[in-house]
Amino acid sequence: MISNQILQNTLDGLKGIARIELCIIDTEGKVLATTFPEADRFVSAALSFIDSPADSQTLSGCQFFKVFDDHQLEYVLIARGDSDDVYMVGKIAGFQIQNLLIAYKERFDKDNFIKNLLLDNLLLVDIYNRAKKLHIDTDCRRVVYIVETNREKDGNELEKIRSIFSGKAKDFVTAVDEKNIIVVKEVAENETIEDLYKIADGIVNLFKGNEGRELHISFGTVVSEIKEVSRSYKEAKMALDVGKIFFEDKDVVAYAALGIGRLIYQLPIPLCKMFIKEIFDGKSPDDFDDETLATINKFFENSLNVSETSRQLYIHRNTLVYRLDKLQKSTGLDLRVFEDAITFKIALMVVKYMKYMESLNY
Repeated sequence: MISNQILQNTLDGLKGIARIELCIIDTEGKVLATTFPEADRFVSAALSFIDSPADSQTLSGCQFFKVFDDHQLEYVLIARGDSDDVYMVGKIAGFQIQNLLIAYKERFDKDNFIKNLLLDNLLLVDIYNRAKKLHIDTDCRRVVYIVETNREKDGNELEKIRSIFSGKAKDFVTAVDEKNIIVVKEVAENETIEDLYKIADGIVNLFKGNEGRELHISFGTVVSEIKEVSRSYKEAKMALDVGKIFFEDKDVVAYAALGIGRLIYQLPIPLCKMFIKEIFDGKSPDDFDDETLATINKFFENSLNVSETSRQLYIHRNTLVYRLDKLQKSTGLDLRVFEDAITFKIALMVVKYMKYMESLNY
């Protein structure tokens, strides 16, 4: 349950204070952590000690101690040195490791609860009963973040992100699959959506400088009860997918900012194809040349303002009007008319959505 690195850091710290050599061996005779190189010599003695009824014993010039977790033997701790304090330091080290086992067991129980909460695997009565037993606040305002990253490249992502939230008892960091890290974050009453973006930006900055790493972060809406956390998680999942389709230039996407993209994402593909066929008579609105597409996108960016669009495209106003007239003749839609512009904008988004869904099938 405790990583070997944590055990090693604990032994190194104790040795630095007490100047006593320490070693931890599991019940199968494997050396998990040690401060001296010849620890393998004591494996057979440790296995013999495991079979004895004693909780501590002097063997081969060292002090041996059994470390239990809820009456179950977990480790054998070995302490050796010339000082008269070897026994006392060994007892202190054993006590420290036992406390680590309790702490990590509690974190594991909370982590398991949060995972099942996110995945909707708990009945309502179980949510409140287990939360009470684990001392988790049920009425705390929370939001769920999803951090998508390739964890195969660097296995430390989970611990890196945990380091940001380690000081907050009401925040939880976990993983439900190989790609996504989930953060269930406490939200104060005075925190705004801008503050939530800043938190996401902080996670992005944590991984800046890692070449070849693609990082996508999304978050749902703030919920006020623990039973609603799964809803915020589902919203964050949708924001992650919709963001890849319509906001591919953004590292962070909020569910609240998805706009019409959220509706399009929920449309069945046959309905989308029918819409495109009815509006454009079988043609696709993204079949235009790059110049026309650039004109259309810039026109939309400037809220259908002809003068501003022509200025940003470095073309004469009449040239832009000519392009819009030409587009109207080929599609029957005049982008200077609000309803036609809305139809065309939705059509572009629908085509983008269909192409994304087709790419997932290959």
